[in-house]
Amino acid sequence: MAIRYQLIRRPPAAVWKVLEQPSCYADWVVGTHETAPREGDWPELGSSLAYNLKIGPWHVDGYTVVRRYEPPRYLELEAKAPFGDARIAIDVRDWGGESLVIVDEHPLRGLGGKLHNVALDAVIQLRHRDMLGRLAKLVERQSPRETEEAAHE
Repeated sequence: MAIRYQLIRRPPAAVWKVLEQPSCYADWVVGTHETAPREGDWPELGSSLAYNLKIGPWHVDGYTVVRRYEPPRYLELEAKAPFGDARIAIDVRDWGGESLVIVDEHPLRGLGGKLHNVALDAVIQLRHRDMLGRLAKLVERQSPRETEEAAHE
């Protein structure tokens, strides 16, 4: 199972502000470039984003569809690329005024689904470590603490 946790030192609303911006998707999703709206109004249920994946010297087109959208807690995505589909569940929990973000990814179909094993999960874990680190930096940059503290006074 490729499950990874990240504590983000901002409230869940700040995390959702980033998750709900389609223009930010490539900033935190590792390997994703050149995102564009595909269908619907991101991140409403059924909406999707198209993007270009860069894997070393190769580029492939893919897209992600929202399968579950329940702010401020759950966002589930289905990533679709030529080598297979994957389910990515993002769970954002309030953690004492900060956010505990849990990502759970599993290959569904295609090559990734056929080759799913412990080694593939280890690679996904490395990708998630980088992805969640990027998400944390982006959230913290977009929502400085000083702004939040001043708003509570």
